[in-house]
Amino acid sequence: MKVRNLNSVQMPGFQPPDINIRSIGLILLVIVLLVLLWNVFFAVGPQEVGVIQFFGKYDRTVLPGLRFKFPFPIETLTKVPVEEQLKEEFGFRTLQPGVRTRYAEADFLEESSMLTGDLNVAVVTWETQYRINDAVKWLFRVRNVRETFRDLNVAVMREIVGDRSVDEVITIGREEIAAVSQERLQELCDQYETGIQVIKVLLQDVNPPGPVQDSFNEVNQANQQRETMINDAEGQYNRVVPRARGEALQTIQEAEGYATDRVNRARGDASRFEALRAAYAKAPEVTRRRIYLETMQSVLPRIERKVILDEDLKGLIPLLSLDQGGKP
Repeated sequence: MKVRNLNSVQMPGFQPPDINIRSIGLILLVIVLLVLLWNVFFAVGPQEVGVIQFFGKYDRTVLPGLRFKFPFPIETLTKVPVEEQLKEEFGFRTLQPGVRTRYAEADFLEESSMLTGDLNVAVVTWETQYRINDAVKWLFRVRNVRETFRDLNVAVMREIVGDRSVDEVITIGREEIAAVSQERLQELCDQYETGIQVIKVLLQDVNPPGPVQDSFNEVNQANQQRETMINDAEGQYNRVVPRARGEALQTIQEAEGYATDRVNRARGDASRFEALRAAYAKAPEVTRRRIYLETMQSVLPRIERKVILDEDLKGLIPLLSLDQGGKP
């Protein structure tokens, strides 16, 4: 049996390709140059800065724009979004924001369940908005800075909630808790040199635990009804009591005025009587006539019908009409 060498067999019309070593080298050189250019030139976005490390040590921070650096591993680049507003969520997770926001169905009671100052339990969910104001501290001062920042949030919120009653946490103390949390959290971020500026702490929902929520709602309704009744009673008290006090004061003032008037009138009458007595003692006949005239002057205007007769007149009846409707 004759064995044929397949390598020596050539198909008719087929020519093996002529491989040029220089062409392969040129292609490799172009690829290497492109990789070097890709690592040498870089662009920093408008809301971020670039942190350059020289053999792993911090070297410089570059601003937005097209920049140059030595290729890896001589220099490495890390971009930090210093102008972007970031947020951390506690007690809930947002899966898809929008008009109909979707949240994660899992519960996060380990970070949201807190003990209040009156030994009750409240489920507190909140959101912390922040930004990175120092890229170097954010990258190199704290290991796992994001997890550390979340731990600081939980610790601060537990401390503040633990100093207040459950009613204060759920109702009237929400804004104060958020403000104090923001201030205390910023102090800790500066102390740990995290490079974080806390913008705002927003309390989302503060509720009692699920198993006791219905009972807690009933207690709140009873407290609200009690407050409503107290406010109604105080309102009625404020309407009735001041009015009664005003009427009593008015009556007292009227009585005092009447007493003053009577006393003054009595004193005036007494003084007038003394003056008349003194005048009568000096001229009895003149004073008697004067008193008579003054009396008639005050009495006659009150009489509707007057008949004045002469003492010497006789035959009065034929002249005087006795009809009430007649005219003199």
